[in-house]
Amino acid sequence: MLILETPINKSELAAIAANFYGDMVKAVADIDKEILAIDAELHADLERELLNNGSDQESLWGFNLYPDADEEDFIEFDSLINIRPRQGNLSRDVEDPSRREKIVTITKKFIID
Repeated sequence: MLILETPINKSELAAIAANFYGDMVKAVADIDKEILAIDAELHADLERELLNNGSDQESLWGFNLYPDADEEDFIEFDSLINIRPRQGNLSRDVEDPSRREKIVTITKKFIID
């Protein structure tokens, strides 16, 4: 597991993808602290790591990154940790457009071409 402190490029992300899934990397963003955790078998593992580092549960959202995909398919908003009825998110998707945009912004900050 990595909590990114400095940017990495897509080729580095592709090498990380080989650790678990080959073409995909699981990620969790803290949309308030604007940090990104990557490289675990489960989103829940990344979520726990961020919680242990002081993040708030309500700020953590899971998604998948596809290093070899084009920009449109690079981020897949799909994770069990996203099911949060009390926050109005009833599916594995990140339903709120503003949350999605924050995730995209954070991801672009840490994953560069």
